[in-house]
Amino acid sequence: MAYGTVIAALLLALAAAGIAALAWGSVKIPPADVFRILTGQAEDPSPYRTIVLDVRLPRVLLGAAVGAGLAVVGTTLQALVRNPLADPFLLGISSGASAAAVSVIVLGVGAGLATTVTIPAASFVGAFLALLLVYTLAREPGGGFTTSRLLLAGVAVSYVLAALTSLILVVSARADHLKEVLYWTLGGLGSARWDTLALPLIVLAIGTGVLLALARPLDLLLVGEEGATVLGLNTARFRAGVFALASLVTGVLVAQSGAIGFVGLMVPHAARMLVGAAHRTLLPVAALTGAVFLVLADLAARTVAAPQDIPVGVLTALTGGPFFLWLLRRDRSRQEEAA
Repeated sequence: MAYGTVIAALLLALAAAGIAALAWGSVKIPPADVFRILTGQAEDPSPYRTIVLDVRLPRVLLGAAVGAGLAVVGTTLQALVRNPLADPFLLGISSGASAAAVSVIVLGVGAGLATTVTIPAASFVGAFLALLLVYTLAREPGGGFTTSRLLLAGVAVSYVLAALTSLILVVSARADHLKEVLYWTLGGLGSARWDTLALPLIVLAIGTGVLLALARPLDLLLVGEEGATVLGLNTARFRAGVFALASLVTGVLVAQSGAIGFVGLMVPHAARMLVGAAHRTLLPVAALTGAVFLVLADLAARTVAAPQDIPVGVLTALTGGPFFLWLLRRDRSRQEEAA
């Protein structure tokens, strides 16, 4: 498919998913009424205005931002480590951000600014330190990576951070922290509000713009460490800078949504099937695909067991787990064929 056709189709899909997410839920609203409310043509006062504008629209926008951001970060990490199994969740980045955010909540650090400043800042630090630890543990003496080392390091760090989060909760001995900690563990979009949307949207826009500007160096990494170095890329410095940027984007998003897994694993593969591996075209497609996927996943989470609101991270794990196992099996088959 032509690149312009793919972008147009994804934009239409995102618009349709957004309208569906605004219309469906525990209270069903006719799509025509949703359209009139969004365009200011609804009668005043409209019985559905508060539901659409104050409850569902911030949630849809946050879902689109988180889905796009995790997909872009996943695409970038897979290029940086040259491994199709790389993902913010599997590599411990989301767990690091969640552990840091939970620590801020429980300890009450910067209580007055926790939602807008302290939690995102702590999440960034936690995400970066977790990624740095995984990178250090997985790196071989020659400087490369293997699938087994990367996965083992990511899983080990994630388990340690999960245990640390549980320890903090137990030590705090406050029942009112349980719900908040569970939210960070499972991931969800129920806390979306207009006053907390600005930061993730700004960080997503800046982060994606910077990564688009770095599309050529990301492409160079696909040819291998030695090839990229010969072509003039300082791979160590470049990786360090992009790792920091990926941690920033992930930390800010996790601060708002909790740890939502497997989006950054699945979406890049779907995007490559549409437009190939060149990052200048791949990153926008991955962002739009991730946005559509998470908006639809959150819609399913709100409607499958309505009026019960299932954490969207549960649904992404249910779909991402089998996909991850399929990738492992495919990778093993390729290694056997190469041998």
